[in-house]
Amino acid sequence: MYKIFIDGQAGTTGLQIHQRLRDRTDIEILQISAEQRKDVDAKASIIDAADVVILCLPDEAALETVALAETMDTRFIDASTAHRTNPDWVYGLAELNKDQRTRIIDARLVTNPGCYPTGFLLAVMPLVEQSLLKSSSLITISALSGYSGGGRQMMEKYKQQEADSNECPANARLWHSRPYALNLAHKHIPEMQHYAGLDSAPLFLPSVGHFPQGMLVSTGLFKEFFTTAIKPHQVFDVLDARYKDEPCIQVYGPDDRTQYEDGFLHPEANNGTNRLDIFVSGHDEQILLVSRLDNLGKGAAGAAIQNLNLMLGAPELQGLIT
Repeated sequence: MYKIFIDGQAGTTGLQIHQRLRDRTDIEILQISAEQRKDVDAKASIIDAADVVILCLPDEAALETVALAETMDTRFIDASTAHRTNPDWVYGLAELNKDQRTRIIDARLVTNPGCYPTGFLLAVMPLVEQSLLKSSSLITISALSGYSGGGRQMMEKYKQQEADSNECPANARLWHSRPYALNLAHKHIPEMQHYAGLDSAPLFLPSVGHFPQGMLVSTGLFKEFFTTAIKPHQVFDVLDARYKDEPCIQVYGPDDRTQYEDGFLHPEANNGTNRLDIFVSGHDEQILLVSRLDNLGKGAAGAAIQNLNLMLGAPELQGLIT
């Protein structure tokens, strides 16, 4: 039986990971008391006893915890952004390319991908791999996420707002979609640029929606970004061929409206699953790629479990819904 320690189990991602692992018979979840969480010796001891530690901590705390294990053989999955572009860590997005699963299987240190980068990278990487997308492309990404992506404090604010809106319905409209990171320096941008091999950082505008979980990540591509003339249905063919054997990823072409609801895409459709849908649309001048995923599923806890399974030699999607 493998021993797993979730450091930060009380947080949003930690709770979701624990939920997916708690009934596993091949895993024992190690616990640390509230009184010992800041006890360095106690934490070092439990890390040493674990086969894998999953970090669900702020960046600084994640760095400090990893430093405690410099002389240990314990393996890590870090859900923070602290190690996302660190060359000593393997990027934990199994579908990133044909070799990424093997890297994760063999790794001691795995960094979980961000939710927004997961949606962006899985949409564009097949184009990057086939040298269809220029590295000089000046890409704009927009995204809409459920408020759970902001953690416990944001969730509490939105829940309180929901209660308040019963008394003042007009106030609820102000919270329906709120853009943020307007300084264009969101913490997920470096990994987007790094793994897509872009010369310039993409312009990224995320928004928080008035719903708990779910995510849409939209990437606009002009014809000038491509190394050859290409139409939306050809982009679909590239993505569909790349992901046809990937159980978590489904690609929908320009003429496929089976997932639309009265012409709209529902951001919550993949909630509770490890699924990621990619929608291809557009025309000869512009192509739009939209990824849909659960920001706490494939975008966080689900990805961590997928990585853990690979590292332990378990079925890759054990405990996950696809």
